[in-house]
Amino acid sequence: MPQIQWQSDGVEVSEETDLIEVCYQNGWTDGLPVVPPTPDRVERMLAGTNRKPDELISTIPPKWGQGSVERIAINAVMAGCKPEYLPVVIAAVEGITSEKFNLHGIQVTTSLVSPMLIINGPIRKQLELNDGFNVFGQGWRANATIGRAVRLICTNIGGALPGELDRATFGHPGKYTYCIAEKEEVSSWNPLHVERGFEPSESTVTVFAGASPQSINDHGNNTAEGILDTICRSLAVPGATPGELFLVVSPEHTKTIADDGFSKADVQQYVAEHTNRNPGDVVVIVAGGPAGRWTMAIFGWGAPSSRSITVQIDS
Repeated sequence: MPQIQWQSDGVEVSEETDLIEVCYQNGWTDGLPVVPPTPDRVERMLAGTNRKPDELISTIPPKWGQGSVERIAINAVMAGCKPEYLPVVIAAVEGITSEKFNLHGIQVTTSLVSPMLIINGPIRKQLELNDGFNVFGQGWRANATIGRAVRLICTNIGGALPGELDRATFGHPGKYTYCIAEKEEVSSWNPLHVERGFEPSESTVTVFAGASPQSINDHGNNTAEGILDTICRSLAVPGATPGELFLVVSPEHTKTIADDGFSKADVQQYVAEHTNRNPGDVVVIVAGGPAGRWTMAIFGWGAPSSRSITVQIDS
């Protein structure tokens, strides 16, 4: 790899210095320890992409910091990413900084929303992203560190420090990391990226301003309409946020619904009609463990504040 011309400022420390404490002292963490971004670690991270370190991907609001490839790589190091994860993080940054996503608003709102990532395509398997058991939980390095890198970028480059420019009344655990993959192989429907015009062989990341997941339990109904009625009753509550809604449907619920002849468009239409919502605002994906009749509902920030964006992952 050619000699890197570093764009970011370094911090001189003695050999006895605890580098993790330096990161804490400079406000570079999310509250948990981070991997110190030493020059050699950042150089190894940059080997994961063909892009030049000084390429500007975007400025990051609300302080409009320079989101160069190098600075994104620094935060990926701190999050614990492998170099091969870096193209996913870069694509996610492209998504969250698109105009329709409205990252500036998301960063400073009193709402609890945070960028949620949904990964589609072959890269799910290449990077061993979790799309099954405990898909929203702990245990998978790729999910945990890719989502965490995006959060660190929002804070360290964007400047959205909690209690300062980040004015979230509550927040939620997804503000540490919020990254899942779609379980395409067990779905009876087209995966999200194909719905949005990409080829099955292409890999993408979808970014969505997501609130905390809402668990919907239906172990009793064995018909599509029965399960969908349970979902709709769980959603049609006072205070429910208008705008985009992501439904993450378990494989068991998916099979029952699809076996009754419901297409994904049918599901979107049914939910829209029973929750006074636009069908285009209902996004349906399949994920989760093979056992358990659950669906997760994730409300967005509300129309027209933010729209989800799908971006192709390039090297």
